[in-house]
Amino acid sequence: MINVTIWNEFVHERRDEDVKAVYPDGIHKQLERALTPEGFAIRTCTLEEDDHGLTRDVLDSTDVMIWWGHMAHELVDDSIAEAVAQRVREGMGLIVLHSGHFSKPFKNLMGTGCDLKWREAGEQEILWAVNPSHPIAEGIGENIVLEHEEMYGEFFDIPTPDEIVFISNFSGGEVFRSGCTFRRGSGKIFYFRPGHETYPTYYNPDIIRVISNSIRWAYPAAAAKPVYGNAQPIRSLHARELV
Repeated sequence: MINVTIWNEFVHERRDEDVKAVYPDGIHKQLERALTPEGFAIRTCTLEEDDHGLTRDVLDSTDVMIWWGHMAHELVDDSIAEAVAQRVREGMGLIVLHSGHFSKPFKNLMGTGCDLKWREAGEQEILWAVNPSHPIAEGIGENIVLEHEEMYGEFFDIPTPDEIVFISNFSGGEVFRSGCTFRRGSGKIFYFRPGHETYPTYYNPDIIRVISNSIRWAYPAAAAKPVYGNAQPIRSLHARELV
């Protein structure tokens, strides 16, 4: 079973009535409800918990983490953000949603500003599967149509992705690399754009399918850990074994 930790700052849903109307229990709880039938073992954590809920035990027992943040990025402790990034380098998968592009762990792992254009106008977004054979796009048709979403537009200040799975276009004419994969150390990262807090995006079955697929894709491979430091010549070791 894949152990999934859903992290949400859980600020908008408690302060803004329009957000509470869409996600009364928080975005993290809606994601938990939607993803639990997929067979994952899910825990949720939020900003105001001790250590933001991301204790060493939680991090060490997490296979894949989902991150949603927006208005409280700077309130995330630097040491905890670095601990999350380090766990990714060690093999933990990371799914970064919507405005999590500005989160400390994601910016740490990207090494860039991660800035972009945006406009909150409830425009139609069409996500096109430009890599339809990718495991993250499994079960998705050629596109997903969201009637109302926040616009994100290029240029998106990220490193060149390893793979682009989805590209979005918006009513205003902008396009955006909305589904991107990266590898850092032994870990896999998927950035997925949709999910503005005032729209019911995380109730959409296709969006949940993409997130579910990405969890399975990002699950750590059962590979030997790299060995670093001083090493004896391989030929010499083999020669001794043959004697």
